[in-house]
Amino acid sequence: MATTDAILQGVQVLGAVKEEQKKILTPQALAFLALLHRSFNNTRKQLLERRKIRQAELDRGILPDFLPETRHIRENPTWKGAPPAPGLVDRRVEITGPTDRKMVVNALNSDVWTYMADFEDSSAPAWDIMVNGQVNLYDAIRRQVDFKQGPKEYKLRTDRPLPTLIVRPRGWHLEEKHVTVDGEPMSGSLFDFGLYFYHNAFELVKRGHGPYFYLPKMESHLEARLWNDAFNLAQDHIGMPRGTIRGTVLIETILAAFEMDEIIYELRDHSSGLNCGRWDYIFSVIKKFRQNPNFVLPDRSCVTMTVPFMDAYVKLLIQTCHKRGVHAMGGMAAQIPIKDDPVANDKAMEGVRADKLREVRAGHDGTWVAHPALAAIASEIFNKNMPTPNQLFNRREDVKIGQNDLLNMNVPGQITEEGIRKNLNIGLGYMEAWLRGVGCVPINYLMEDAATAEVSRSQLWQWVRHGVTAADTGRRVDKAYALKLLKEQTEQLSAKAPKDNKFQLAAQYFATQVTGEDYADFLTTLLYNEITSVGSPSPASKL
Repeated sequence: MATTDAILQGVQVLGAVKEEQKKILTPQALAFLALLHRSFNNTRKQLLERRKIRQAELDRGILPDFLPETRHIRENPTWKGAPPAPGLVDRRVEITGPTDRKMVVNALNSDVWTYMADFEDSSAPAWDIMVNGQVNLYDAIRRQVDFKQGPKEYKLRTDRPLPTLIVRPRGWHLEEKHVTVDGEPMSGSLFDFGLYFYHNAFELVKRGHGPYFYLPKMESHLEARLWNDAFNLAQDHIGMPRGTIRGTVLIETILAAFEMDEIIYELRDHSSGLNCGRWDYIFSVIKKFRQNPNFVLPDRSCVTMTVPFMDAYVKLLIQTCHKRGVHAMGGMAAQIPIKDDPVANDKAMEGVRADKLREVRAGHDGTWVAHPALAAIASEIFNKNMPTPNQLFNRREDVKIGQNDLLNMNVPGQITEEGIRKNLNIGLGYMEAWLRGVGCVPINYLMEDAATAEVSRSQLWQWVRHGVTAADTGRRVDKAYALKLLKEQTEQLSAKAPKDNKFQLAAQYFATQVTGEDYADFLTTLLYNEITSVGSPSPASKL
């Protein structure tokens, strides 16, 4: 086997490395990252090219369907995913959020069963944020994360076991430009996964759990295969038995919905189920079919979990997971408490109750919350309606979902100027915060992340592209109208914000995305260079 020094030839760190980060960015850990990069980056790039080819087919009107070449996998009832791993048998309430130190402590102190620590949609991938997140998780796993902020102390609770930790790395499309291998930027996915796994896998197992992950933004089972290959190499490299890792896949693209069996199959020794990533899923439907006038959706508030294409996706996901013996996780309750308006707060919390009741009755094994205050509501609903650790036994054999069900865009509702302005506010509000390094933003008492901003800008693009008419004003939604409203909302938001806000910069980028012309693959890739801090290279062997 090559020495660490030999592997590190061609590896450079372009971000500043602070003293407390050196325990993460060790030569040995960077050599492991280089091994992952050299083994898998070419395949990753090929799969991203495959996405472009698939998009061109969709643009020509070729609709997705279940794959004929994998019918034998779907129709074979005998294969199963892995049995639930330690700490993942009961997942009835999961809290999600970024990896800053305060969030890590608060999430692990919450009355939940797992905590998804997020390097993806609720984090802005500035270098310090990504590396400090790794430091915080390293310390939390070893119960040395306590700290003081002013007079306030943040300490991990000791009165009961902490929730199981699950990490969400960035998606395959995102790069980590602050580390290069042989002149190429690293995959953000492999960077996040590699550092967390290398430093913590054995420690997690020693403490009774394991290295567990949420896997985002996949568009095919071949992308799941790549994760499985990375898992196998990683475990082999450190001498850990294969199958110790677990990955729960977020089904948050319309294309992945047609390959759920295949995705579980590819990961089967490492599978811990699928999750309904609802906002990203809606974003994906708009994005993938943005050229097709039959897929124009009404105001975002009309696109609920009970509309036909969302209902079909939920039912098929639960049926598929339970047929294969793995968890079917529900979606996010994004509400946050409205402390100054008890009536509005009660109404919002009733909405959360109804959503969680729908999920548990549908057969989900657990659900997500964005705020600790919602954990009690979700727990109450799931405890009452799911007395067992999960409901994998609920096979939903009554469900019959086909291509037309997943593509049924019969969604009641209208497109309104109010809806346009709401989309502009959410998009601008999120992008402005992201440009300041904040990836999770409370807007109108909802915790918004990249997915909801993506829905907002994609709807605006779609509405302009297809020249829809706003029902409340009777105006045709065209480029001039969209840019006029964007200017008005930018001025409003900027006037209320601190003077050093980034609303004008956010609006410059947003203006390119709402005219029905240019369409960036992701907002995060569009904005990424604004928050990079690439400096002079440091050879990895010298850290």
